[in-house]
Amino acid sequence: MSKNTVIKVENLSKQYLLNKGGLPKSDTLFGSFLNGLRNVKNITSKPQTEEFWALKDISFEVEQGDRVGIIGRNGAGKSTLLKILSRITPPTKGKIEYTGRMASLLEVGTGFHGDLSGRENIYLNGSILGMHKHEIDRKFDEIVAFSEIEKFIDTPVKRYSSGMYVRLAFAVAAHLEPDILIVDEVLAVGDAAFQDKCLGKMNEVSTKEGRTILFVSHQMAVLSALCNKSVLLEKGQFVGMGPTDSIINTYLHRGEKNTGQNYDDSAPVKGAKLKIRSVRVLNHVQTTVSEINNAYKGFIEIGFEVLEKSRGYDVSLELKHLQYGTIFTTCLKDKDTEGNDNKVWEKGLHKYSIELPMDLLREGEYIISAAATIPKVEVLDVFNYDTLFSILDSTSPVAKTTEGRNGAILPVIEWKKTDSVII
Repeated sequence: MSKNTVIKVENLSKQYLLNKGGLPKSDTLFGSFLNGLRNVKNITSKPQTEEFWALKDISFEVEQGDRVGIIGRNGAGKSTLLKILSRITPPTKGKIEYTGRMASLLEVGTGFHGDLSGRENIYLNGSILGMHKHEIDRKFDEIVAFSEIEKFIDTPVKRYSSGMYVRLAFAVAAHLEPDILIVDEVLAVGDAAFQDKCLGKMNEVSTKEGRTILFVSHQMAVLSALCNKSVLLEKGQFVGMGPTDSIINTYLHRGEKNTGQNYDDSAPVKGAKLKIRSVRVLNHVQTTVSEINNAYKGFIEIGFEVLEKSRGYDVSLELKHLQYGTIFTTCLKDKDTEGNDNKVWEKGLHKYSIELPMDLLREGEYIISAAATIPKVEVLDVFNYDTLFSILDSTSPVAKTTEGRNGAILPVIEWKKTDSVII
């Protein structure tokens, strides 16, 4: 490794063997039952296996003080990569070299012993990192203050909520002076204010103390704000590494990302009740586009297939700006013929659209995602094909006055002079 390189990943691969059927052999009483079941059902005792490469020939280097985002869709291999880097699971092939102490926060409660109190777990984690007691003593009050769980610091952590777990786990990982800090999407468990606090801390320990961060998130705006570099993975393959905004742009535009439309033609899983089929962007003349001129209104259309007739289905769209994050989420709650919200959805294909008013959204790139649920009961489908489109500047009066205005929306707001009133 070069002098400034703290992590070197070379030809890293991870293979899993997937069982495709069959039942395991066993000499137990239950095993005897299974053997009898094999005879009745003619089930082979030897399961069929299939090779699955979660990662294949991944290579990259990380320098000291880098804040590196790991970007990719679900199943791209992001979490597998972090688990291998954290030495939780071994690679099938390849090697990793790194220097310094490493701390990781991959799942709620990682590294905690449930029967120990928060206080005891702080000292346990510090010891695992190779710190002496006096070093942990010096950081203890700062950790507790950051986690905001002073009242529960002597309570066994098995009684903590998931949010309390994350608060303490991040505070420990960030303050016990690791040279490398690895954080997965686990921060999403915490509230928005605490997430911002964590992001600020990661930026601080990297820029001021020269520590290295590896961070997985599906929020492109967060990655853009925090990470100076990013790695893009796709189906276990290394696509590229470079400046974060450039890698995000590559991620969003791969495949058909720049067409303004996405379709899911896959067959629904057995027992599925609703399947989202398409999301597309339309201009003011109802043509599918990847760009909308701010001087005209636009539309977002969603198509979904109802597979089981029922009440209570909610279909929602989320609009996110690449820089500013979520702009809004809207939910379809169509009324029945009598005006009631709890409509019976008939089997078959359905299409709905929403209007994007002219002169409202700032120019830039936007992502649309979609989901279908039965509220507080079941997630029916999540559309895993983010649809990308752009808002273009125009010659409209609003567009000419946007310089110096912050935020992702540009509403026309009227100011009225009022009489001065002293209260």
